[in-house]
Amino acid sequence: MIDRILINRIQTRLNDNKTIILLGPRQVGKTTFLHSMIGEENLSKTLWLSGDEPDIRNTFSSISSTQLKQLIGIAHTVVIDEAQRIPNIGVTIKLITDQLKGIKVIATGSSALELANNINEPLTGRKWEFTTFPLSTEELCKHYGVLNEKRMLSHRLVYGNYPEIVTNPGSEQERLIQLANNYLYKDVLSIDRVLKPEKLERLLQALALQMGNEISYHELALLTGLDSETVEKYIRLLEKTFIIFRLHSLSRNLRNELKKSRKVYFYDNGIRNAVINQFQPIALRQDIGALWENFMVSERMKYLHYNGISVNRYFWRTHAQQEIDYLEEKDGKFNAFEFKWNTHRKAKFSKSFTAAYEVDNLNVVTPENYCDFLIPQTN
Repeated sequence: MIDRILINRIQTRLNDNKTIILLGPRQVGKTTFLHSMIGEENLSKTLWLSGDEPDIRNTFSSISSTQLKQLIGIAHTVVIDEAQRIPNIGVTIKLITDQLKGIKVIATGSSALELANNINEPLTGRKWEFTTFPLSTEELCKHYGVLNEKRMLSHRLVYGNYPEIVTNPGSEQERLIQLANNYLYKDVLSIDRVLKPEKLERLLQALALQMGNEISYHELALLTGLDSETVEKYIRLLEKTFIIFRLHSLSRNLRNELKKSRKVYFYDNGIRNAVINQFQPIALRQDIGALWENFMVSERMKYLHYNGISVNRYFWRTHAQQEIDYLEEKDGKFNAFEFKWNTHRKAKFSKSFTAAYEVDNLNVVTPENYCDFLIPQTN
């Protein structure tokens, strides 16, 4: 099994009285992760429940503390998988936390939207929240070695880092298509506000083709036959179910900066390629620049989250087409990054940007040095 970085961070939170919320896409190994973290010796004292089971949903949506005590029995830990599917789950977890002392609750969910709505208010001040993603470059380098991962880079750009894909070489395309068809829309379509699933699929394909570019809700509406408001709503739902995420433009100082622009990225390159059914090798692709940028931005997100690093994240562009791929801001200072797949291409950083903002470092990330960008450096 490939060790997950988050295990150490979460284990430090096991002995207090707060609930642990573990978010993340379906099929990224949350259940396997929890089995490993809890340990075989503690499994007999752990009650495992699944919100995918109808009887669990019915039982836990309206239950008293007395009934909870009887149901939990001698267990010290209660794990609730896919908790977002259980109505009023936040109130139920609050009952356990407040009334049944010594019981640790761990809830997992693949839909941040539903889980947040059900949990945030009842569990204010009573929870730790973490997100697990498809396997990170850091995790893969620790397991397979840095040299091997560098050799596998072109493969990862096409097929991504889902655990099932990484650990089953030779059947990546078939498994990705099945993964996309069986799980990709499951949480989105379970929300009754999605009334036109075929147009949602068309929207996701359009976003896949515009990955790493600025998007216009108006243009996407014309492409999909939806109105702009529905496009934005569907994009938010796709974000909350961990398929895509947005990166917003930085706009503070210069008159000609783009004010309300945003880019869309996919959490996983393989899922993006499955959406448009394009699995050609890197040497035959016209979208290698977009694949490289998506991989770097999504992998950097994992790196920051897993290592507990908090920064503001942006891209920067002006109406005069000056641009910087990716920015991180901390304490008012910026680190700027350009992503270049072709190591021979020069990167130029706008003097307008460096004059307007306090910049710590200007960085060019290529296949030669990307591990420095995605793996913590020790002195």
